[in-house]
Amino acid sequence: MPPLPAPARAGGPAYPVPGLPVAHAPLAASPPVRVDVPSLGIQAPVVPRGLDTGGAIDPPPYDRPGAVGWWQAGVKPGEAGAALMVGHVDTASRPAVFYGLSSARPGGKVRVVRADGSVAEFTIEDVRVYERTRFDADKAYGRRIEGRAELRLVTCGGTYDKAAEEYTANVVVSAYLTGKGTDTGRGTGTGTGTGAAGGAATAVTRPAGAPARIPVGPPAAP
Repeated sequence: MPPLPAPARAGGPAYPVPGLPVAHAPLAASPPVRVDVPSLGIQAPVVPRGLDTGGAIDPPPYDRPGAVGWWQAGVKPGEAGAALMVGHVDTASRPAVFYGLSSARPGGKVRVVRADGSVAEFTIEDVRVYERTRFDADKAYGRRIEGRAELRLVTCGGTYDKAAEEYTANVVVSAYLTGKGTDTGRGTGTGTGTGAAGGAATAVTRPAGAPARIPVGPPAAP
């Protein structure tokens, strides 16, 4: 498991992000129930997750490739700090919910519907790929600006290593809170989103039942 981000490096002073909207004040805590990424055609239910036996975030059940996992012991999306959500890129036979995640672009929107009926509206600030052999936990999922509400969407990337039965990299989309809305009543999501926007990710054929493990440890405390 990659090391936790060092608190001294994970935080920083609040400032506007050049070319992107100013940050919205953090919201009161409320658990997420659905995540939407309109530009990628993603509308997915959120399932709370913990840590696996190796100390990494446990991704959604392999038989629920359309669900997104949220690390429930960490930050709730919309409150101050960096909330972490993970999802599979594919299964042994077809794309999964975050198949097109690598095609997300700065300025794109992420909407997180919460249990209290509110919607935390995030703006993407960057998309990065981290090779697992050189994984930097601070850059990948540590909070960037102290007091800001942030979100990380994580999936597998790189190439599939058949011997190790895992991908060689992780795709991390970083976003920050820029607005608040109200749920329009579309339900909890059906797990749509398989690269509908023409993402750069490519599905691979791999042994049936081989898990796409996301080896990221929990983020630093807000």
